[in-house]
Amino acid sequence: MSVIEITHLTKRFGSTRAVDDVSFSVEKGEIFGFLGPNGAGKTTTIRMIMDFLRPHGGAVKMFGLNAITDGVAARARIGYMPSVTSLNERWTGKDHIEFARALRRQPDIADELIRRLGFDVTKSAKQLSTGNRQKLSLILAFMFISELIILDEPTNGLDPLLQQTVYELIDEAHARGTTVFMSSHNLAEVERTCTRVGILRQGKLIAQESMSSLQDKHLYTVQLWFEKDTDGRAFDIPNVQFVHRQPRMLSLKYHGDIQPILDVIAKARPHDVSINHATLEEHFMTFYNNKSAP
Repeated sequence: MSVIEITHLTKRFGSTRAVDDVSFSVEKGEIFGFLGPNGAGKTTTIRMIMDFLRPHGGAVKMFGLNAITDGVAARARIGYMPSVTSLNERWTGKDHIEFARALRRQPDIADELIRRLGFDVTKSAKQLSTGNRQKLSLILAFMFISELIILDEPTNGLDPLLQQTVYELIDEAHARGTTVFMSSHNLAEVERTCTRVGILRQGKLIAQESMSSLQDKHLYTVQLWFEKDTDGRAFDIPNVQFVHRQPRMLSLKYHGDIQPILDVIAKARPHDVSINHATLEEHFMTFYNNKSAP
């Protein structure tokens, strides 16, 4: 069952297509990572999902409901954390939490989150640091047992310990059956957290992959050290991309069946070799540089 279903979504700002004919779905119970650098169109897409921006084309559904005509009913089932926290500067943290309680009128875990995040609810929003504004935004997003949580760059401004707490909150929500849609430019964060990713490039969705599929792809990083100088011409074979060449060291990327590169390595007789599966960052750069996917 699709919790989010986006079809041919398009948004223009002047002559710029910030989101360009994007289609994808997020299935019930998964953690979907929306991946791309700043400016790729992630936040614009999320703001259209939440009906804060209206698209110039396409459609968004959540739980089968139209995000525009049935947006109020859909958003009542969602926890949301924006990329930039908008708060009433005169209200305290407690005021914001009580307001959310009055709107949703559901059991909540806000007090537990306040304790875990070490958040002072007595300060007004204008007194809060960037990190503490993020803490309040996290509390508001996770305080109800929502069917869907949408997070836009959730760990910005947080120190490593609090980042770990965020990952725990996502894991716990996922274990309860909550679907999580999370945008990020932090590749390690996505690799740590998500079950599937969509990769956005200049407003276009250029790939969708499960994390297991990415990990199963035959994309390798290879480093070789030689006792004598080498020009590396033996490695000018299909599916090899040189990253760095020195007289006695070669660094390259290789995709495909591993046997051909092993045969070349055996003939080249390096005195040391390192072969590793590519990281998510290396997969991402393969897609983002518009090279053929391995």
